[in-house]
Amino acid sequence: MMNSLIHRLKRPFAAVFVGAATTFAFAPYQLWPLAIISPALLLLLIHQQSSKRSFAIGYAWGLGQFATGISWVHVSIDTFGGMPKIASLFLMALLVGYLALYSALACYLTNKWFPALSRRRYFLAFPALWLIMDWLRGWVMTGFPWLWLGYSQIDSPLAQFAPLGGVELITLLCVLSASALAFAWLRRQWSILWVPLVILATGFGLRSAQWVTPNPDSSTRFALIQGNIDQAIKWVPSQRWPTMMKYTDLTRENWNADIIIWPEAAIPAFEFEIASFLSNLDSAAKMNDSAVITGVVNMGEQRQFFNSILTLGKSGRDEYRYDLSERYHKHHLLPFGEFVPFEELLRPLAPFFNLPMSSFSSGAFIQPNVYANGRHFAPALCYEIIFNDQVRQNVNDETDFILTLSNDAWFGHSIGPLQHMEIARMRALELGKPVIRSTNNGVTAVTDYQGKITAKIPQFETAVLTAQVVSTTGQTPYHQWGTWPLYCWVALSLLGAFLSSRRGERPITQ
Repeated sequence: MMNSLIHRLKRPFAAVFVGAATTFAFAPYQLWPLAIISPALLLLLIHQQSSKRSFAIGYAWGLGQFATGISWVHVSIDTFGGMPKIASLFLMALLVGYLALYSALACYLTNKWFPALSRRRYFLAFPALWLIMDWLRGWVMTGFPWLWLGYSQIDSPLAQFAPLGGVELITLLCVLSASALAFAWLRRQWSILWVPLVILATGFGLRSAQWVTPNPDSSTRFALIQGNIDQAIKWVPSQRWPTMMKYTDLTRENWNADIIIWPEAAIPAFEFEIASFLSNLDSAAKMNDSAVITGVVNMGEQRQFFNSILTLGKSGRDEYRYDLSERYHKHHLLPFGEFVPFEELLRPLAPFFNLPMSSFSSGAFIQPNVYANGRHFAPALCYEIIFNDQVRQNVNDETDFILTLSNDAWFGHSIGPLQHMEIARMRALELGKPVIRSTNNGVTAVTDYQGKITAKIPQFETAVLTAQVVSTTGQTPYHQWGTWPLYCWVALSLLGAFLSSRRGERPITQ
């Protein structure tokens, strides 16, 4: 009996390690071939397994991937959550366990509906089901589309597909390539390896494609202020003015920049509390023919709280005024960090659910671009940069740059901020617009319209990044069409797989 149990656990146990290895495909390791090899091994592990066994193997793979890939989440829970270690580990286990369900469902449905070793299983059904599960993970309960396989390819030949269909198309191509590897191994049909080879070769060829054109007239000099404020003291009342003066002093030294940018919630006070300070900063920026963009928190008339972006100086207004209708308000809020699902039930349970600023309200999905010193910015506050379609729909014909303000100090020296930067790079490549990213303690950086980092400063240091950045004209196919053609393909793939003859296929019962 013990031998039987050990035998049954071999595949799930192996799947945990295969899933964990997937983390090395992403930043900071960026061993991108692992994003193809790992799902290929997963397909081998579920071969000739029942649908229930396949669920367990897929779940184990997901546990490995997310336990390692989003380990940075535990840093914030453990450091700032105010709960015992055992409780923080339990909460992290719940999150990882939930996220692992999606790979489990992809494996379960593949083996339930398409159990035979056939081309439709590997080249139609499994890639389509994987993409559907990724889409669901990015949508259910406001979504968590972190660690989509496509993000790992930002420095691989597959990255060049991003302007065509975004990170989801790249994810699909990773899974298609993985399916070809698994199918070739199982059937010993090595000729099928032309599939990943053609995909990679096409990626190389797309490097010469020019979807957008650099516009020299848009050249802008930026100064990004990285204040490096300790998160533990950020909201301590006695630290309010020292923090604000630190940013002001660094700004005063960089008035030669066209636009100076402070990070998310750089000002540790409600905007209405510091109107005189902001009015003086607005006047100083105008006197120096410059503009300042900063993150700030706001409170509405109905005691609604907003995570906002404010522009001062040359912002199209004659003078500073407190008007929330002129602010960008964050739409996609971070669960538990900025709002608490089922808060009446959860808030009494632990201090973690009462973190500072954990009761924000959402802004609109599409909002006007942030305007500063003649330039238009499509904004994304911190977590929002991972929602590709939201960023896409906020880039319009006037947009010069994608702007993302963040504060990853919650995640310490973990891999989280580096993965966050990797995601921001993908937005630049998808939409053909440079990304300007200002953070509290890193990664503060600028990318060109191809997603390549052109300037950055070290993490965990007080520093100012200055950069001259040129925007683009035109739009990418992804910007124009989004992902609906891709999901039409997904629907047709599943339909084709179901309608094709299933004679000779028998459910696997072992």
